[in-house]
Amino acid sequence: MDIQALGALAVRENGVSITPTAPKPRQVLALLAVHADQVVPVSALIEELWADRPPRSARTTLQTYVLQLRELITAALPAQTPDEEPVSAKDILVTCPGGYLLNTRGGTSDVREFERLAGLAYRAMDDGDHSGGARLLREALALWSGAPFADVRGGAQLEMEAKRLEESRLCALDQRIEADLRLGRHRELLAELTVLVSRYRTHENLCGQFMIALQRSGRRSEALDVYRKLRGTLVRELGLEPSAALRQLQRSILLSDTEKASRATEPASRLAQGT
Repeated sequence: MDIQALGALAVRENGVSITPTAPKPRQVLALLAVHADQVVPVSALIEELWADRPPRSARTTLQTYVLQLRELITAALPAQTPDEEPVSAKDILVTCPGGYLLNTRGGTSDVREFERLAGLAYRAMDDGDHSGGARLLREALALWSGAPFADVRGGAQLEMEAKRLEESRLCALDQRIEADLRLGRHRELLAELTVLVSRYRTHENLCGQFMIALQRSGRRSEALDVYRKLRGTLVRELGLEPSAALRQLQRSILLSDTEKASRATEPASRLAQGT
């Protein structure tokens, strides 16, 4: 089974889609897919489908959705020869004590692959391999085609999973940019960071990285403008001042400008003094 959840939901068995069009079975499949090869409790599935107001028939209705998914799986299974070990839909969408499990049987999951690549990247960067870390994070981020479960009407469980995944993606993006800065790719980052800072207007790390990239590109006044805009947004919308680290970065850029101006006017000062 192959699962894609980092964008539109797509689940295939033997290359054949088993993704239902009906909203509720689609929700069930999405939650099972994001936790592939793990038991998802019946209580979590019921909460996803009906929040805190499940009908009396919730368990029976859930079983109906599971049967519908198994019908789609059965239709996707290849014809089996007598000497092969038989595989049924119940072996793939497994009933377990207290819940259900989607058995990928060694198939792929973009969520699992993203987390694997990101983990390898973080370890590489911890070891000082920023080039390897940046490469791995690019591979991880390339798995995303949109918001998680973009075409699924999610409930509380899927919304929680989507937020978790989005936070993981943003962390990976932040670390990939950090690796690129360490590799001296500040000019290459300017266009990307312009878009990201506009999209995530209160994200201090991204703003700080943008300030560094601008400063290293000789655009110090623009770097200071980024700080001013961020501070205005934080104060106006959240009632907060920028972090100490970001304030220190701003001061270092201001000091750099002051020192540069001082060096530039020094010869003229000497002439005025007759030296």
